[in-house]
Amino acid sequence: MKVGRLVLKLINLIQIIMSLLSIDPSTNQEIASYDEYSESKVSNIIQAVNLSQANWNNVNLEFRLDCLNEMIGVLKDGKVEYSRLMAYEMGKPVSQAESEIEKCIWLCEYYFENAGNFLQDEIINENAQKYIITIQPLGIILGIMPWNFPFWQVFRFAVPTIIAGNGAILKHASNVQGCAFAIESCFKKAGFPSNIFRNVSVSGKNTENVIKDSRISAVTITGSTPVGRSVAKVAGEYLKKTVLELGGSDPYIILDDADIDKTVDACINGRILNAGQSCISAKRIIATKPVYSSILYKLKDILQKKIMGDPIDNVDIGPMVSLSARDEVHMQVTNSINSGASLILGGYIPELVGAFYPITLIAGVKPGMVAFDEEIFGPVFSLIMAEDEENAISLANNTPFGLGAAIFTNDIEKGENIAKTRINAGACFVNDFVKSDPRVPFGGVKESGYGRELSIHGMMEFVNVKTVSISNE
Repeated sequence: MKVGRLVLKLINLIQIIMSLLSIDPSTNQEIASYDEYSESKVSNIIQAVNLSQANWNNVNLEFRLDCLNEMIGVLKDGKVEYSRLMAYEMGKPVSQAESEIEKCIWLCEYYFENAGNFLQDEIINENAQKYIITIQPLGIILGIMPWNFPFWQVFRFAVPTIIAGNGAILKHASNVQGCAFAIESCFKKAGFPSNIFRNVSVSGKNTENVIKDSRISAVTITGSTPVGRSVAKVAGEYLKKTVLELGGSDPYIILDDADIDKTVDACINGRILNAGQSCISAKRIIATKPVYSSILYKLKDILQKKIMGDPIDNVDIGPMVSLSARDEVHMQVTNSINSGASLILGGYIPELVGAFYPITLIAGVKPGMVAFDEEIFGPVFSLIMAEDEENAISLANNTPFGLGAAIFTNDIEKGENIAKTRINAGACFVNDFVKSDPRVPFGGVKESGYGRELSIHGMMEFVNVKTVSISNE
């Protein structure tokens, strides 16, 4: 009997280990579990996508775009369902989740209208020589995607990739497998071939074999810098192209002449979205000395009125994605305070069941403190004083990251010049918070990664730009 119970316990343990769990961060209760796919099942899926892509490559662009147009309707019809799924799986307030679905719709509309121009041949005639620059897909693209924007991150890689003629395999974060399979269903409902986009339920530690598979042509990942390094290392050994969208510690520079009210609103909108769990959040707010006190006062006044609660309700922030993520952010805040930063708001673990962490404001942050040197992936505002404009720019660039940045000033010409020539980042916004937009390229430099998503530049990442030369002599 004891042996039987021991065997049963071992079987249960193995089942837990081989399952990907979806846990509601509001209640810390398990929603669902998904069996991790075996190597043979993953291989079979890759083969199915491989065969589907070979046919898809020969399908005319008009049909591909018809499917994309159908996707717009699928997303509109499922917006409420998909939004609630995001809220339950990773804690995003429903209103923000609905905006995420609307952004996916915008992306589909953008590529529906523009992909034809992006993918058309370019003809160059020089003397007796004719050149055709033509676009061909690479094959199967593996997307390793995060939990924080579980629909948007996937759509912004998958839509241009598939419309260009590639197949796509999604390795989504373990805790949002419900979203992953919902997205797979979206592609099928829209009329895309059933195996042109597939999700594979595998854990992070078992992803390496997928990357190595000879049928995978390239890899794109959105995630942390350490994970990005690991993926790039494995892909590099097999000469597979990668696009890396990694961490960020975005500086928001506030100059002497900035409009205080508009600036503070932008900083707040750029930080509390998704409970601060965004690579392009306003993580370091750098204000010059003349406006520092005004910014601090205004931030405190507005932030203390924000509502934290169940993401299904009308709240400003929901829970963080997990208890461990919440605890890590709290440790970073505590370390910063112990190093001399001043706690103005928040900074405590509330007596609530879920992974809630209050909006936190710390001031007097300086280089050498965790809040300056590291990325804090949570609802934490780190306020930094700069002596003047030059010091503010220096502080902004004093980071290993280079994803996004923002400049606030009433001198638009000055702001544009600083944004264009003096800030080391993949994107720099003037008098607005950093955001992604289907119409413009998105990506970073330094430890924030390389390559671009969105716009024509994102579509061109995973294609073969092929030259055909014809002599007329």
